[in-house]
Amino acid sequence: MNKLPVLVTGGAGYIGSHAVLALRDAGWSASVIDDLSNGTRRVVPDGVPFFEGDIADRALVGRVLREQQIGAVMHFAGSIVVPESVERPLEYYANNTLASHSLLSAAVDAGVKHILFSSTAAVYGAPDRVPIVEDDPKLPINPYGASKLMTERMLDDASAAHPFNYGALRYFNVAGADPGSRSGQIGRGSTHLIKVAVEAAVGKRDHVAVYGNDYPTADGTCVRDYIHVSDLASAHVAALEWLTLHPDQNLVANCGYGKGLSVLEVLDAVDRANGGQVKRVMEGRRAGDPPMLVAGNQRLLETLDWRPAHADIDRIVGDALAWERRLAESSA
Repeated sequence: MNKLPVLVTGGAGYIGSHAVLALRDAGWSASVIDDLSNGTRRVVPDGVPFFEGDIADRALVGRVLREQQIGAVMHFAGSIVVPESVERPLEYYANNTLASHSLLSAAVDAGVKHILFSSTAAVYGAPDRVPIVEDDPKLPINPYGASKLMTERMLDDASAAHPFNYGALRYFNVAGADPGSRSGQIGRGSTHLIKVAVEAAVGKRDHVAVYGNDYPTADGTCVRDYIHVSDLASAHVAALEWLTLHPDQNLVANCGYGKGLSVLEVLDAVDRANGGQVKRVMEGRRAGDPPMLVAGNQRLLETLDWRPAHADIDRIVGDALAWERRLAESSA
């Protein structure tokens, strides 16, 4: 298998930085482009070429693709906060859909052979059944999901007209941190449950808000499928390997463990890891939150040479808390 040089967009961000680590661990060479609006330069490993800039800057992206002789792109750059997308939809269509169009155009011009896209379970909206499988209806209920679905459609149409293939990995809830504490979630003003909860555990917040306890679930709180970020990163490497071995095929796959946990169950795991309870405050529902999202992951398991290594909520929370404590110590 020819391990082409890979450009990772958003590679100084949470998931992108873990993908860079997974690529390097597997013997791939990687370059990073990131505008640092949500990323942090210091999580990009030494020796990885880094370019600060916007993926919507087609001239910059084109130059990087040519100079680094890029053969594959892993595309993580974009905006990801569901409630914010409801309040600022045009920003999300600009950052996610229009910027992806610019990136894709530059990639086609540069002859990139493989594109792997960071998609989301939000493309399904509020599904009628769980687990969700890839062929279920795509009916997003927020601009975030809609902006990602539009990009998937662009990739599908463009791959039929140009000589590249693509993968779209639809994430469920990503959490945790690199087990070796080489990277983790730093993002400012995070809304992700586990990140918020471990921040509360180390004293960065005074409580965790629970948004809605009247959903049609066992304990009334939202249920999500949580996947360890390092497992997700290794799935990206496996997907890239598959794309290189199947140049005439595309791949769309859910990324999750196929089991759901409620907000309260996750907070119980945080309390176990922390050795004490984090304060919980009940609030109203957030706009755009479906009651339950759980991945049907058979396609992922059957197609790729991949199996999760960290599929346990206590491991996910433990790694997230260890990273948060490291951040707290470094800023003390």
